[in-house]
Amino acid sequence: MIVDFRRKSPALPPLTIMNSTVEAVESFRFLGSTISEDLKWANHIDSIVKKAQQRLYFLRQLKKFNLPQELLIQFYSAVIESVLSTSITVWFGSATKSDIGRLQRTVRTAERIIGAPLPTLQDLYSSRVRKRAGKIITDSTHPGHPLFELLPSGRRHRSLATRTSRHRNSFFPQAISLLNT
Repeated sequence: MIVDFRRKSPALPPLTIMNSTVEAVESFRFLGSTISEDLKWANHIDSIVKKAQQRLYFLRQLKKFNLPQELLIQFYSAVIESVLSTSITVWFGSATKSDIGRLQRTVRTAERIIGAPLPTLQDLYSSRVRKRAGKIITDSTHPGHPLFELLPSGRRHRSLATRTSRHRNSFFPQAISLLNT
């Protein structure tokens, strides 16, 4: 897969490794996430929405059998929320508002079925980012550890200089921003 953000990408010669040509693809599934050559997450979010909607059927069936609300919430958390939040720290920052809206509609549908408020995707993202950032800060061998530099006051982390919105919305600047608030 060739990642190129230029408006007019040049025609590249085929890549050959050990006398065999490597096929260029537009998207690739890696560790459960679909990554496209333009680093947009629409394909990945499509698959998440499809999985979550399929699992909402089972939530509806459990509701028909008059299961207690606590069990419905546990089922949602284990079966649907786990799908919605898989690798959320990777894709949420650069997902479009319409894609996030589609995912949030799934959460609202589950809220109506269960009859109780559920955490929003933004809440899930924030908690996962804080948790992962905390692990990086405590692990001095992590490659991202030096990015979490404390200011001389010792209370806040030094913000990263970002020039593009793609970088500003990525994990490390978002994590530092969340830790500082």
